Amino acid sequence: MTEAALDPTPATLDYPEVPVGAVLAGSARRFGDRTAVHFVDRELSFAQLHERACAFANALRAAGVGRGDVVAIHLPNCPQYPIAYYGVLLAGATFSPTNPLLPPADLAAQLADCGAVAAVTWAPAAPALAAVQAHTAVRLVLVTDREQAIDPTHRVALDAVAGAQDFEAFHADAPTADPGVPIDIHHDLAHIAYTGGTTGRSKGVQLPHRNVVVNSLQYACRGSGSLPALDELGGLVLDQQAPVEEYPVRLGTGTGINLTPWFHAMGTIGGLNVPLLSGSTTVLHERFDPGAYLADAERFRVTGMGGAPPLFGALLRHPEFATRDLTSVRGISSGAAPLPVEMIQALQRRFGDDVVICEGYGLTEVTMGATIGPGWRSGVRKVGTVGTPVADTEIRVVDPAGADVAPLPTGEAGEVCIRGPQVMIGYKDRPEENAAALVDGWLRTGDIGVLDEDGYLSIVDRKKDMLLYKGYNVYPRELEELLFMQNGVVGAAVVGRPDPLVGELPVAFVVAPGLDEDGAAAVMNAVNEQVLPYKRLREVHLVEEIPVSAAGKVLKRELRDRLR
Repeated sequence: MTEAALDPTPATLDYPEVPVGAVLAGSARRFGDRTAVHFVDRELSFAQLHERACAFANALRAAGVGRGDVVAIHLPNCPQYPIAYYGVLLAGATFSPTNPLLPPADLAAQLADCGAVAAVTWAPAAPALAAVQAHTAVRLVLVTDREQAIDPTHRVALDAVAGAQDFEAFHADAPTADPGVPIDIHHDLAHIAYTGGTTGRSKGVQLPHRNVVVNSLQYACRGSGSLPALDELGGLVLDQQAPVEEYPVRLGTGTGINLTPWFHAMGTIGGLNVPLLSGSTTVLHERFDPGAYLADAERFRVTGMGGAPPLFGALLRHPEFATRDLTSVRGISSGAAPLPVEMIQALQRRFGDDVVICEGYGLTEVTMGATIGPGWRSGVRKVGTVGTPVADTEIRVVDPAGADVAPLPTGEAGEVCIRGPQVMIGYKDRPEENAAALVDGWLRTGDIGVLDEDGYLSIVDRKKDMLLYKGYNVYPRELEELLFMQNGVVGAAVVGRPDPLVGELPVAFVVAPGLDEDGAAAVMNAVNEQVLPYKRLREVHLVEEIPVSAAGKVLKRELRDRLR
């Protein structure tokens, strides 16, 4: 029997025709006073989150920001984030997530590309926004900080950005009723989310409300054994169908610690919308500290643990991992990068066979995800795979060099293509990239994978040269271009060194006649000063030449072999 036959979630779901705001409205009425978000000493219930999001939406509309406008959220994870996120969507505006650590040039490019007219920023990151605001359409800046995350009555210093307003003061006295903005769920954009590009600046992925609701339901339903439903007022809720024997964590009883940034696709959908639909409490940590994570996992009796492989690698190596009471854990999920088999086995030994461990696969171009391993106890798990397609989703493996999307035979490696209602409508203002990526209704992902006879997908390589560091995308060309800008460098190539703790470490091979090791270190430091921390080079190797093919293409496989 195939996995599809065992799946308690139907292969097709009936998705209610509602905007993303219905996710929060339904959960607020259903779960009320249950804690939705816990941060340090502050707790925000589902009902309170809805109330403050509605107030923020009304304040935005009063400020002239509404349907068709783009609002950038330039924040780390904090209680203000979901208030702003759902508030933007309830106002009819479009959310654009922005990493608060972006360098000014990248921030300016992203804000200008999405056309943001407003931004919610973090006080420590506000100077970067102030430095580029004149080059964007941003006319409204709202500032918040960590103190305000804990105490909403705290008022933030506003001197970093001329004309800025305090985030909480901005919507403190606004009406708390849903503004009821008409939204065309198939055409009005909920998200313009940015994904790194190998040939230049990040591209804006356009995602209508329909995509966000669909992808959230695909994962929430499969993860809880539920079907979508509407409450009496049109709020989106889940109707749990599968028995407790298969899904021991029932709706409204789950708790998890979230470290996945909400400005990433996996964070926005998997770390925000899905837990909200499921009625789960999210405990926010500002940074990853394995000891603090394990202490809170015991304290809050977490039912699920999710994240990228480096998180689990660090936990497995921590001395308290074997001694903390983690008997409340019922499921472990991993994404962003392959989870090593030895790590899966070590986790299974620690938690026992009753705890389900599963991996998923996706990318921003499919809102978040396309596959997931079985989350129910009797599901067939195949170590090394990222599971089977979620509802209404097709996966096809095709010839990477071919122009069409004809499927390859089962078991043969090829480029992964995805078709489903969560696939983006296209990149913003990128017609050539759209023509290359979207072919006959299929998204060409650039990832290389294999499908087995039961429909399980394995990701075995990447067509592109992208590296994964702690779940973050690192694009070698960006680093190579910076290397070529350094005095004396005449050749450069960047590849990844596998590392069990972080995934891959960016390593450069450089041709620079006359340069010594001290000079190589100076080159590395010069490059690293211009990029985000997770993109930084970890090694620079001086070589006489970069290996190339007869056609002049750099043979990066040979460089990777040298690192082994």
